[in-house]
Amino acid sequence: MATYSFLDVNATLVGAGAVIDLGSGAANAEEGISIVAANDKNTMTIGADGEGMHSLHADKSGQVTVRLLKTSPKNAQLMALYDAQSLSSSLWGQNLITITNSSSGDTTVARSCAFKKRPDLNYRKDGDIVEWVFDSVKIDGILGTY
Repeated sequence: MATYSFLDVNATLVGAGAVIDLGSGAANAEEGISIVAANDKNTMTIGADGEGMHSLHADKSGQVTVRLLKTSPKNAQLMALYDAQSLSSSLWGQNLITITNSSSGDTTVARSCAFKKRPDLNYRKDGDIVEWVFDSVKIDGILGTY
């Protein structure tokens, strides 16, 4: 029987001004890291006579969301990078995010990534999580086997 552990997940953001490790060891929240396609890969069109057509879209865009505990030192690094990159359009949208699972062989690469926005912050009784959302022009990946 195969076993999954977030301890095997490595994630790195490389961008203008920084290399930041965001995988296991970065004080990740339980919700971890998500990779979501922005749009459907297909549109199905059915004609008046009932015949159908599929349209394959070239779109590989999506979002990568990294969730960190409020106390993670990576939040300060990401905020500093956000502030620095937002000073110039020549720095914006140039990040590369690579996520791997060393146990399964999963690999995802998100290219041309930009911060979606400053993260929402909450100060409450219990410490919260900070969600960093990145828009990516192209996301490619393979799923390995356990």
